[in-house]
Amino acid sequence: MTDPGPIPLPTEERQPLLVSFSGIDGAGKSTQIDSLHVRLSDAGLRVRRLEFWNDIAVLRQFREFSRSALFKGDTGVGAPGKPVDRRDKNVQTWYMHAFRFFLYFLDAVWLNVVAIQTGRSNSDVVIYDRYLYDELANLPLHSRIARAYVRLLLKLVSRPDIAYLLDADPLQARERKPEYPIEFVRANRANYLALSKLCGMTVINPGSTAAVEDDVLQQLLKRLSPGQCEAIFAVSGRYSVSPDHPNPSAPFGEWQRVSGL
Repeated sequence: MTDPGPIPLPTEERQPLLVSFSGIDGAGKSTQIDSLHVRLSDAGLRVRRLEFWNDIAVLRQFREFSRSALFKGDTGVGAPGKPVDRRDKNVQTWYMHAFRFFLYFLDAVWLNVVAIQTGRSNSDVVIYDRYLYDELANLPLHSRIARAYVRLLLKLVSRPDIAYLLDADPLQARERKPEYPIEFVRANRANYLALSKLCGMTVINPGSTAAVEDDVLQQLLKRLSPGQCEAIFAVSGRYSVSPDHPNPSAPFGEWQRVSGL
């Protein structure tokens, strides 16, 4: 007998759940997004995935030109044993911050347009690979002017239903993705953590890939309908019932009771 695959869920008249993933380079965002995308799709949910740089950021060609031609930075993505020397967001001069204020405002405006469009789509979940928060973390948040600018944009921009911040050890993150000096990575992480308090982000503590997947999923299931949760559980097997993962084989009913779903 052949497996018919996941049973299509009944269409519900509700807005898509907007989920974003943020964090320093090498925090594991792509890994977690891929995992979540597969789980949700296998359960029959309609998932749309957006990449901030490719789908939202404005003037991309000019930004790429600035990085390579003006600042003489490397192109490509760093990997273990194959570091690259990027020169873009780690260029922390006053005139670059002023230019970022202009660019990030444009990005925020276009992000609102995209959010309206996705809100009208037939998706159940929309996953953003990075968000405006990842740009704001590049600003000098110790500055009163920068903090006032951040608060302004946060009032203007559409916010995700769940904004994950994947925290990571700077040294380990840089080993996975060697692109920026360790001093910048540490400062960038501090900015993310400060920003998380302003934005109400859900901070996921560092851990193994499986543990982080579990934490991400537990937060998401609290925002989905009971039917969607049960569909995810049916195709994903068993989930742990507490943040400490003491019982990875608990049945759905027990997980539902303990999580308060």
